[in-house]
Amino acid sequence: MAAVGLLVVGFRFGYPDLALLGAAAAVALGCGAVFAFWRPRLGVARVAEPDRVARGEAARMTLTVSNTSRVRGADLVALDQCGNTVVPVPLLRLRPGKDTTAHYPVPTSRRGVVPVGPLRVTRGDPLGLVSLSRAYGEICEVWVHPRIHLLRAVPAGMARSLDGRIDKVPHGTITFDSLREYVVGDELRRVHWRSSAKVGELMVREQLDTSEPTIVVLLDDRASAHPRVRDGMAESFEAACEAAASIVAAAVQEDIPVSLHLVTEVATGPYLDVLTRAGLQPGDLAATLRRVRAQRLGDTLVFLTGPGGREDLGAVSALRGPYPVVMAGLLGDRDGAPVSGGDGLIVIEADDGAEFAAAWDGVRGW
Repeated sequence: MAAVGLLVVGFRFGYPDLALLGAAAAVALGCGAVFAFWRPRLGVARVAEPDRVARGEAARMTLTVSNTSRVRGADLVALDQCGNTVVPVPLLRLRPGKDTTAHYPVPTSRRGVVPVGPLRVTRGDPLGLVSLSRAYGEICEVWVHPRIHLLRAVPAGMARSLDGRIDKVPHGTITFDSLREYVVGDELRRVHWRSSAKVGELMVREQLDTSEPTIVVLLDDRASAHPRVRDGMAESFEAACEAAASIVAAAVQEDIPVSLHLVTEVATGPYLDVLTRAGLQPGDLAATLRRVRAQRLGDTLVFLTGPGGREDLGAVSALRGPYPVVMAGLLGDRDGAPVSGGDGLIVIEADDGAEFAAAWDGVRGW
């Protein structure tokens, strides 16, 4: 605008000096635009080492920028977006076909998915008149899982036999499950002769080990259950996620079936990834408890909640019918009123995941 103004005033009122200044400004602006609009051809590759870590563990991003054009690149300073931080990446006159590599840590102090990228390269003219920013490369994700605390104790299991009785039984208990056609190699002692006579071909009994315990972890991700939010994070919910991850890891290590469920939505995918993505949102606990009751997903139910879920423990204890063992973990509210473990409900109160793990190992009422 200044160049146009100088040219207009200079030519209209006969001031050659102003006209010369306006022409020089216009030329400088045009050259700056051409300089800034030139786009370097860059290839960007990222490798996260590793791409899945526990909260607080170290993770490093390796960024490789290559010059895929035929001309020497100018001195540039690129900025790579890493979560909520910006990392400067200097690019010093890359030759054609050459590359440069930068390493920097990924913040893992908070659970969640950390997006990394894209790389933004800002190019301007030497006079600072024109500046353009362009994005290169795709976004890479680093998954920060909740911490896992070692659990030495796991539920022994309450077996639910097919005839409707619920009893503690030793491992190895076999119960009739179904019939199928005979296959060469089946033991003849497993042939069900009465059904074979009716069908006209050999039928074999399929048997099932009903004594294997099954753990159901129900994580309360309602915003109302974790009201103490600071800097966008509720410590009670982080502790509940750590408790859930620890139970899942212990069950997998002991080769015990385990399932993870959220109150507000149906969880899909690997359990640690589900816990990484989980966030606080509105939900209906009553509807979820009705579904869990109707489906009878296992024999040991573990309900993990926060300070806002203290009043809901009575409704959870009502699941003692379909679930022989029901435990509630109340995280982040040790100073609250004591909780009664009536109706066979096992209650663990803890401030954080490590304290929950220690209290879990001390339970003797499985």
